Amino acid sequence: MDVRVVYCLLLWAAHFFLAVPHTTPRVLSNESKTGYEQDACINLIPCQDNGAICIQPCSPSFHGETSFVCEDRKWQMLSDACASLDVQSLFQRISQSELPCSGGHGGGAGEHLPFVGGGKLGPGKPGDGAKHFGAGNHSCQADFSCIIPDILSSPAIPGNIADIVELLKKISLLLSENVTRGKMQSYSRIANHILNSSIISNWAFVKDRNAGSILLDSVNLFAGKLLLRNGSESIQEPFIATKGYSIHRNTSGKSFDFSMEFNSTGNITGHVVIPEEELLRLPRASKAISVAFPTLGVILETNRPDPAVVNGMVLSVLLPEELQNILLTFEKLNKLEQVGAQCVGWHSAERRWDPRACAVRAHNISAVVCVCAHRHRTYRAFSILMAPAVPRSSLLDYITRVGLGLSILSLVLCLAIEAVVWQHVTKTEITYMRHFCLVNIAASLLVADVLFILAAIVHNAALNYQLCVAATFFLHFFYLALFFWMFTLGLLILYGLLLIFFKITRSVFLAAAFSIGYGCPLVISILTVAITEPKNGYLRSGACWLNWYETKALLAFVVPALSIIVMNLIVVIVVVVKTGRSSIGEGCKSQDLSSMIRVSKNVALLTPLLGLTWGFGLATIIDSRSLAFHVVFALLNAFQGFFILLFGTLLDRKTREALRMNCFSSRRKWGLEKS
Repeated sequence: MDVRVVYCLLLWAAHFFLAVPHTTPRVLSNESKTGYEQDACINLIPCQDNGAICIQPCSPSFHGETSFVCEDRKWQMLSDACASLDVQSLFQRISQSELPCSGGHGGGAGEHLPFVGGGKLGPGKPGDGAKHFGAGNHSCQADFSCIIPDILSSPAIPGNIADIVELLKKISLLLSENVTRGKMQSYSRIANHILNSSIISNWAFVKDRNAGSILLDSVNLFAGKLLLRNGSESIQEPFIATKGYSIHRNTSGKSFDFSMEFNSTGNITGHVVIPEEELLRLPRASKAISVAFPTLGVILETNRPDPAVVNGMVLSVLLPEELQNILLTFEKLNKLEQVGAQCVGWHSAERRWDPRACAVRAHNISAVVCVCAHRHRTYRAFSILMAPAVPRSSLLDYITRVGLGLSILSLVLCLAIEAVVWQHVTKTEITYMRHFCLVNIAASLLVADVLFILAAIVHNAALNYQLCVAATFFLHFFYLALFFWMFTLGLLILYGLLLIFFKITRSVFLAAAFSIGYGCPLVISILTVAITEPKNGYLRSGACWLNWYETKALLAFVVPALSIIVMNLIVVIVVVVKTGRSSIGEGCKSQDLSSMIRVSKNVALLTPLLGLTWGFGLATIIDSRSLAFHVVFALLNAFQGFFILLFGTLLDRKTREALRMNCFSSRRKWGLEKS
């Protein structure tokens, strides 16, 4: 059942058993409502107009109101601002000697600095502020401890959550000078009360949809003023922990380790490292403070229009402005193998997760290492999101392994056959050019397939980052070389069909072919790594391959590859038109059949040689979660080496004749030697 419906039923059941007299709600809509329709909000009778708003006052023991919206002819709770706390009075109790204009006035600070959102909170009861004055007030101002019992004894309902967030914001803005350990402990206990995993669902009904972001900013502001005793501090509650260190340029690197409860399933961990080279940037001694929130990620995603699934704790890092990069390790909440990861930073101004703040440094099934850019006014909190993942199945893995193995063997055999028959099949300029392109296509794909396996081994063995970068660079280069050599072959086919009377020399062809086949891929590969690697955006999460989410480095492969596929598709269309033209106007059915067979054969031959099978990759982009599309794509491309051997070598008549002649010659020579 929907959580909103359950919450509504519990709320109104409580009103019934407490015998609270109901007040007629206000139904806001463009059309007038009858009395029956207005009572629907209370009695949960199906409503009439989708989008209508019904506002119900709270019971006498609460202040505020509850809002409902009509969805699918049912009243669904929109927000619940009913609160039992008198937060204005609580704030007065801890701020009497902290704020200017408060001394000597019986009314307290509340008269001069009204509480933010005071209309919602309502006025304090007469005498509430005065009854807390006295000898105990100074100790309360020193550590805020006197308000803790009232807050912890209050229910963490949506209205109280909103008021506590406003209270913490007020404390951070006005009472954050000289934040001692005692103040930070009390502040953490208050925040912990509304971060408890058992009440996270209540955040969905908090009226201010940015309450989670406001809480994060408030905690960061207050914790940033924490005074460190003896150079370090550590304060931990179940759902919020704060640690701090004194740092200076001669420090050998600092790290923060967190292990915190998330829910009944156990703890999750987080790790913050300030590299030693970053500390060398410090002009003077300073401090580094980190705050960990195991449940805040769920709260931040609850009210976003495009909810992202946070898969680890949220780590705030408060550093001097001179420090730029930090390393963070997040343990995953969801440790399924097929779940990818995306490192992100919380954009405090736009109130959203931003992938530009971080890049994945290392990734395995249980944890992710992120390198993040610490910008004092933009990114101070970081986490990991669940990235869309390719569907995994034993069938897909089996096809990939078998296909790659067969492809490598086929390509080795293809190159061996070409070496044997080379003198026989390259007697004319056009056949020389064709077989030269075929050899380079086979060689590029062979090296790329071997590098693909090595890149997977490097990633799975968690070897060093530089080795993964090197593997990705050469993998990118040779896959691009494969496509550009297929493009060269396509241009050669067009040259043979359309420029019959235009001849090019072998030297000109070789210069142009090497420039296209290896020159273009080399330029693209070097530019890609040079532009993205300094920003730690070259590698993607979960594999030694080009990044997509942070820097879109993958476009340096996708754009050239798709462009070449389109160009080669045009080549195939030209071949089909040229091949079938001879039978146009002829009435003989056998000629039509012969033409169809010839066209089909040419298409079958050219499709793997020109890389058209890679066009099926578009289907996996359109529907990345379709297993069928991935299986078809794996079948066509994992076996591309076998198709090149079959269609490019074994089905070529001249190659077969040359092989037959070579075999006959070898047998004859062997027979003569034997005799």
